[in-house]
Amino acid sequence: MIYRQLTELEVRRLERQKCRAESWDNVWVADHFSTDYLEHVTFSGVIRLGVFNNEFLLPGGVKKHAGLRFVTLHNVTVGDNCYIGHVQGYVANYQIGHDTFIEHVDALYVKETSRFGNGVEVSVLNETGGREVLINDKLSAHLAYIMTCYRHRPKLIARLRELARHYADKYASPIGTIGHHVTIRHAGTLRSIRVGDRCTIDGVARLSNGTIHSNEAAPVYVGRGVMADDFIICSGSRVDDGTMLTRCFVGQACKLGHGYTASDSLFFSNCHGENGEACAIFAGPFTVTHHKSTLLIAGMFSFMNAGSGSNQSNHMYKLGPIHQGTLERGAKTTSDSYILWPARVGAYSLVMGRHVTHSDTANLPFSYLIEQNNTTYLVPGVNLRSVGTIRDARKWPKRDGRTDPHRLDFINYNLLTPYTVQKMLKGRELLQQLRQASGELSDLYSYHSTKIRNSSLQRGVHLYELAIHKFLGNSVLSRLQGVTIRNNEELRTRLLPDTSIGSGEWVDLAGLIAPKSEVEALLDAIECGKVSRLKYINAAFERMHTHYNSYEWTWTYGQLAAFYGFRPEEATVEEIIRIVEKWKEAVLQLDQLLYEDARKEFSLASMTGFGADGSHKEKERDFEQVRGDFENNPFVREILEHMEAKARQADELLERLRSVHPQE
Repeated sequence: MIYRQLTELEVRRLERQKCRAESWDNVWVADHFSTDYLEHVTFSGVIRLGVFNNEFLLPGGVKKHAGLRFVTLHNVTVGDNCYIGHVQGYVANYQIGHDTFIEHVDALYVKETSRFGNGVEVSVLNETGGREVLINDKLSAHLAYIMTCYRHRPKLIARLRELARHYADKYASPIGTIGHHVTIRHAGTLRSIRVGDRCTIDGVARLSNGTIHSNEAAPVYVGRGVMADDFIICSGSRVDDGTMLTRCFVGQACKLGHGYTASDSLFFSNCHGENGEACAIFAGPFTVTHHKSTLLIAGMFSFMNAGSGSNQSNHMYKLGPIHQGTLERGAKTTSDSYILWPARVGAYSLVMGRHVTHSDTANLPFSYLIEQNNTTYLVPGVNLRSVGTIRDARKWPKRDGRTDPHRLDFINYNLLTPYTVQKMLKGRELLQQLRQASGELSDLYSYHSTKIRNSSLQRGVHLYELAIHKFLGNSVLSRLQGVTIRNNEELRTRLLPDTSIGSGEWVDLAGLIAPKSEVEALLDAIECGKVSRLKYINAAFERMHTHYNSYEWTWTYGQLAAFYGFRPEEATVEEIIRIVEKWKEAVLQLDQLLYEDARKEFSLASMTGFGADGSHKEKERDFEQVRGDFENNPFVREILEHMEAKARQADELLERLRSVHPQE
């Protein structure tokens, strides 16, 4: 924008309107500037003003014309059609975009050169340090996971810290920015904050040294009583109702409210925290906690729902709070659960009771951990038949609230992936080895400070086998979907992987499921300087996510020989038919288990509390009015439709395969 100096007439008008300037020569204005809407304004430093032509329509129908009223400005650029009024202190060292509304603020200023929260060290997991993550407004859950967990590669960590510092220094400035169409009202002191477009800051108590990465596609709301120091808040998030944050990163589409307090913690996409407390946690995507009595401390979580009264301890009164723990993706805690760190809970497991034995169930996913008389009992694989597990897996993608087209986290929502299936393969083998070592007639088996009952062990092996058949069969069916196969040679050609990437171990980088080989290759490139910018690292994560299906098939192809006992490069139609038949059997059996589990929600015991003063019939009617009946429940219908669809899909492929002439 081109600015000019004030005319003598404009200066006289402003002075009549109680405006004052340290030097009118330092006040620059846009070509069509008018003095009509400025009163009781004090200028100092270099000032640039746009035009004040439009009106703001406030809630309730009140209109306020753009302008400056009862405010002190020092080194400020004000865009077109802004309203700034009744600032008790002053606005200093800011560039303010167009159509922005600021009113009833204690003070808004940048004290000195600031990085606006970028480069702040967050002591995640270990409160005493050692796993610090340098936050920035481009931080992904995957990069933060590497910075947190890959401390066995000190050269890598040093390089990542260097990149993070470089990014923070790049955006360091003595001038803060407030974006376009921003609303700031009834706020306390706002010091060294950078605010993106379309943000609303309403009634906050204090914001200090932070970035609010709002934009038109995904506005941010920061509301009543919020106090935040040394923070980053990403697009689409809402922080409200007395939330207190100290050295925290809040990712895209998160919700924090109802007095939630957090320090030295990272919250990534779609996290939801209310009422409770977090200290030094790594909250991967979809970590949810709603209860006042819940404390999450020194733990790593993702796709997790914390029950009321959930609690962990990260020290044993010896060397201080140095212990940490992990609940792998999809793990949940029930009400009043407790875990004494260090401990590790396998993916999609449920924790009930108080656990003090430092168990590690990483290779036994989909399990229950139940405490009885201070002993942790492990029930392997039982969550595979839980309707709640499947419901969770289906609701997460539907609850992804991100509207920003530029997504920081690349989230894989699949329940069965090479990551979870490799765990089940290990778990199945582990359970079989326990049974052989301790005898088939043993009542109890011991594993990593847990006890496993004989019946639970046998059922766990069976459930893992069903899930493995389901995953491998799903991959085979997807590979042969819509493909004409005329003989064994064409079948083998179609089964060949498109890439060599994907074999070997897989990892979960806080939501991103990827081959470990690809992750290691990226880390090697960072160490040697081939990858030298944060945006290139994020692009590598995106590439892994985009090619997931191709990598998954490479892994599956390698597992067919081990699990089914034939070489896929020599596969015959008969062997693929056997896989499809096993798949159909496994899918229908698992769906039947889910169906029976869902039926429990409609049992007589579940009707307790319904029909307050009536007969048994009225209890049933009251229950149906509130919960509906079993057969018409949407999720139950979905299970039945899924069973029918999968049976048709299997029969269609089997019919095609049985018509193949292998030697043609």
